[in-house]
Order: sequence, then C-alpha cells, then structure tokens
Amino acid sequence: MEPRNDTQISEFILLGLSEDPELQPLIFGLFLSMYLLTVLGNLLIILVTISDSHLHTPMYFFLSNLSFVDICFTSTTIPKMLVNIQTQSKAITYAGCITQMYFFALFVVLDNFLLAVMAYDQYVAICHPLHYMTIMNHRLCGLLVLASWFMSDLNSLLHSLMALRLSFCTDLEIPHFFCEPNQVVHCACSDTFLNDLVVYIAAVLLAGGPLAGILYSYSKIVASVHAISSARGKYKAFSTCASHLSVVSLFYCTLLGVYLSSAVTQNLRSTATASVMYTVVTPMLNPFIYSLRNKDIKSALKVLFEKIKISPL
Repeated sequence: MEPRNDTQISEFILLGLSEDPELQPLIFGLFLSMYLLTVLGNLLIILVTISDSHLHTPMYFFLSNLSFVDICFTSTTIPKMLVNIQTQSKAITYAGCITQMYFFALFVVLDNFLLAVMAYDQYVAICHPLHYMTIMNHRLCGLLVLASWFMSDLNSLLHSLMALRLSFCTDLEIPHFFCEPNQVVHCACSDTFLNDLVVYIAAVLLAGGPLAGILYSYSKIVASVHAISSARGKYKAFSTCASHLSVVSLFYCTLLGVYLSSAVTQNLRSTATASVMYTVVTPMLNPFIYSLRNKDIKSALKVLFEKIKISPL
C-alpha cells in the first residue's frame, strides 16, 4: 500500500467503541449523561471555591484548576464522539485529529502535574504546618500552575509536530472513539521510531516524574503522621489528604491499567473501551470524591445552593 503525503489526507475514520447500530443510542445517552455530570460537577467545584472566601487557600486554588482541566479534558473527546453518533458519521478531519491529539496530550499531562502539585501542597500542610502559609504563598502557587501549563503545552506541541511529519496510507481507520496519539502514529506508513522514542521519553519524564513526586510526598506524610502520638491527630491528618489520595489512585491506576493492558493484548477495541475510565469516568468522579469526603466543600455547596435558590413569588 503506497503512502501518500500528509497534505493530501482529508480525514481519519474513528471506529468508536462499537459498530453495532443498536448500541449507538445507548452509547450516546450514556456518554452524554457522563459528560453533563462531569461539566456540572466540576463547574460547581470552581464556583464554590470562587464564591466562598474560606476556600481561598492553595489547596482549593489547585483543586479549581484541576476541575477546569477535567472539563477541558472531557470536552476534547466526548462532544466529537456524540456528534459522530448523532450524525451517523465516523469521520474526523486531518486538522481536527491533530488538534484533538494536541489538546488530549495537553490536558492528560496537566492532570499529572496538578496532582503532583496538590501532593506537594498536602506534604507542606502536614509536615511543615507552621510554615505552610509562608511556603505556599500566592506567588509560588501561581508559578507552580503556570509551570505545569508551560511544560504540558511544550509536550503536546512536540507530539503534534512529530505527527505532522508522518506520511499516512489510505487505510486511516482508528480503532478508538478519539484520536489517541499512539493509535494515530501507528496508522502511518512512514517510520515512526522517532515518534515512539519521544512518547517513551515523555512518559518517563512527564508521567513518571510527577508520580515519583507524589509517592515521595506521601512517604513523608506517612512518616510524619506515624510520629503523631494521638489517634485523633493521626485521623485528622489522614482525612486531610484522603480525597486527593483517592483521586490520585483512581487516575493512575486506570491510566496505567489501560496502557499496560494494551501492551499485552491485540484487541485494540478493548483498549479503547478501557480508556473510558481515565478519559471520562475519573473526571466525572473527582467532584463527587472531593465533595463527599470534604466538610469544607459540603458546607460551601450548601451556602451556594441557598444563595441561588429561587425565592417564592
């Protein structure tokens, strides 16, 4: 099969999660519901952290950024999938696919960095409580978020430019519901060695680095909590970081599970189905985890709902 130049490619075909026509309405309804829950839940977290002055702290500043990134993350993939199901079309333009790759890579790496930054915030709060406000000042918080965006943007830009140099065959079917970077690269007829090398290096540095930072932070937190004599003090310290630890576990376990399973299985459709966990389910559950396990968020939500309640005429 002859390769053809990138500029002649008009579109890719996204095969989706299933080709069964009878399942399409079910998939559409399920993903529309999850998308709306994700957007509304994360928007509530953002509104609560902005409206309640008690939540104007580094922890909730990072949480609101994470919620914003989760909205963007799901909005990168799900709306296009829903449009394709509704219009009974599986096509995505070449430019649209590269753009989707760019934003997918941007937000998935940004999630990694923000979770690592939040772990550092927990470490400072528990291990250095007396110096917390001095260390986690407004300037440092802003720089941490800005650096996270900058590094994520560089990474996604690099992946997109690397994809633009590839030549593709006439078989442009992607067994996924979005332009997953690895799947797009392996549709190419040209040599993908450099692309694969960049992916592996980026995975080690931009996923392994933040994960190592999270593990280090929590190892210090565990050691610090273990030194607390009272059981009540230990419980209070652990409850402070329970929500974040739940989100970290959910995100990394699903992400690693998908990519480790894809290395040992040849069923690409199963990998696409499994990727729903970290692309859709995790961002949807994050607001519930933080609101259900956090008294400050729950009380702030109660105040917010009272403010927006329509008074009787």
